[in-house]
Amino acid sequence: MKPIPIPTRAKAVNELLKKARHRNVILESADGERFVLAAIESWQGFDVGESEDFAVEVKRTARNKKLAKVMAERRAKDKDKPRFSSEEIRKELGLK
Repeated sequence: MKPIPIPTRAKAVNELLKKARHRNVILESADGERFVLAAIESWQGFDVGESEDFAVEVKRTARNKKLAKVMAERRAKDKDKPRFSSEEIRKELGLK
């Protein structure tokens, strides 16, 4: 995703952002296509490229040191949280 700065003079867009701060908004274009406008807290994005080749993207992602650091911090923070297997979750939800 690419962040796009919104100038203060863009009144209509800023009004939508104000609404999205309190509640998610679904925007519908004239042709009926829908988009979600939602506030996201502490979001971090990592651009690794735009190759159509998945293997290339995997390699680029694996070499992304900033992303690796964030993932390591997240793992360390969550290491004491309980873990559940997909089988346990299916059983709990009655999907088995």
